[in-house]
Amino acid sequence: MYLDIVDLRNFYGEPLGRVTRSILGQRLRAMWPKVAGDRLLGIGHATPYLRPFKDEAERVIGFMPAQMGVVNWPSEGPSATALVHEQDLPLPDSSMDRVLLVHCLEMAEKPADVLREVWRVLAPGGRLIAAVPSRTGIWARMETTPFGYGRPFSRGQMDKLLKDTLFSPIDWQGALFTPPFQRRFLVRSAPAIERIGQRFWPALAGVILVEATKQMYQGLPARARARERRSVFQPVLVPQS
Repeated sequence: MYLDIVDLRNFYGEPLGRVTRSILGQRLRAMWPKVAGDRLLGIGHATPYLRPFKDEAERVIGFMPAQMGVVNWPSEGPSATALVHEQDLPLPDSSMDRVLLVHCLEMAEKPADVLREVWRVLAPGGRLIAAVPSRTGIWARMETTPFGYGRPFSRGQMDKLLKDTLFSPIDWQGALFTPPFQRRFLVRSAPAIERIGQRFWPALAGVILVEATKQMYQGLPARARARERRSVFQPVLVPQS
């Protein structure tokens, strides 16, 4: 079950949330140093990590699952976010070059279906990065952060999930070795703790970052879609009859 967007937004407004955004943002930027001319989609609550790519990519948009809710992003100019069904994205086939999943797979009821839909909208040779809580890290055991909710993954579980949905993992990174506490001295020491953790205790990372490419040598397995009536979402300020 997805966390409410208000809780996620509040976390990233706190000191620990700002440190989390800084640490993960630097790792993501290192994994994707050049996105010029690319169309980039974030799914889940990926907007805290999209801004560094906004002025370089051709287009950057954020989709937030219906159960989560949606907030306006960016704060200036037209909004680039939308409320969606994560298993039925309102995009044509092969329309995006890169997809970033944050606070998504661990909370999705059917993560494999989400990845199949991501496969559909990714262009041939497109890249995916998924950030998921690590089963061996302390962040998955503490409910003081969003990474303490949903299902954590091991590297083996993520590898199987990606391969089952026709993705090829090409890079694995660990991040968030800093304990998930709001204590001031830990927040200040986070960069140093990250460097030490990456070197000496890679298995204790709080979050797994995996980059994968879309496999093109076989077709996407057919998926029966129930012919059900979709819910129609309306702004909360619209009076209800």
